[in-house]
Amino acid sequence: MSMIAKIAATLIAALLAGAALAGPALADDPPAAGEEAAARLNASTEKFNAYVDFLNRTLRASESIDRYKSWVNWATGPTGRERVIYGLYDVYDTAREEGEATNALSAEPPMPELDAAMRDYIAANAALAPILREANGYYERADYKVDKMAEGKTLHARIVAAAGPFLVARAKVDALIRDAKNKVDLERLAAIEKEDGRSARWHVANVMLRAERVMDLMPSDAHPVVNLDAFHAAMADYGAAVKAMDAYGAGHPNAFSVFASEPRSLLGKLRDFQEAIDGVKGDARRAGGDQITWIVNDYNMMVSTSQSATMFNH
Repeated sequence: MSMIAKIAATLIAALLAGAALAGPALADDPPAAGEEAAARLNASTEKFNAYVDFLNRTLRASESIDRYKSWVNWATGPTGRERVIYGLYDVYDTAREEGEATNALSAEPPMPELDAAMRDYIAANAALAPILREANGYYERADYKVDKMAEGKTLHARIVAAAGPFLVARAKVDALIRDAKNKVDLERLAAIEKEDGRSARWHVANVMLRAERVMDLMPSDAHPVVNLDAFHAAMADYGAAVKAMDAYGAGHPNAFSVFASEPRSLLGKLRDFQEAIDGVKGDARRAGGDQITWIVNDYNMMVSTSQSATMFNH
């Protein structure tokens, strides 16, 4: 998946608050320990989500570069004699997301490596986006038919110069974001278990964490070949999480409301997809079918219903 998922700050607070109500306080913990843990998680989550919003919104710039590369010779630039001239995609306005991400740079808690990488990425996007907008206008107006691609050649040099630092900065931030999110997700899971044990809330959080790791490895137009080793490992973790949740649900009727069957349904579709890509060495372009659409739909429904899955189960 090309979009990076956010951590739901309200869900974290609700899960921790619910766990604190349902579970006994640990003898060696001060009374405010649960509140402090929730506050730390919420601070990390708010900062993290500001970064994710900006990264997701600026994905359009990456897509614009990919579209441009689909028809132009990146090394030599456009000539005007290409069989098809697709142009680029216009990029989205990111003023709000950039402002929030910029504010988050100095927000608590400090994340030195990620903060520095995000600062570089914000600057790289600010340099690239105006050029992509200018180039998109040039190609949409078909000005290249009038000036014989003269401006297109000049724009190409500018696009290449700005796209290089942008793509490097984005790749670095993307890797750091995923690592940071994994740490926050695991901290959230540990906090729920500490307060409430492996309760219904814990199982929902655990299943969603494992499902997201699988979805992160799903193919996209830009990356159609699946890393099979990583996918198999993530699938094994998700399958184990779903089985554990079902076992808990068998002993606790109505523990998960309408959410109960959705992880199983997604797992079944994912295993069908796994069989398909195993047969084509991970190349989703050769797998055929519309399995990915159904998988994404099921996953999005899980994300939506997970936030209220245990709301009335105290």
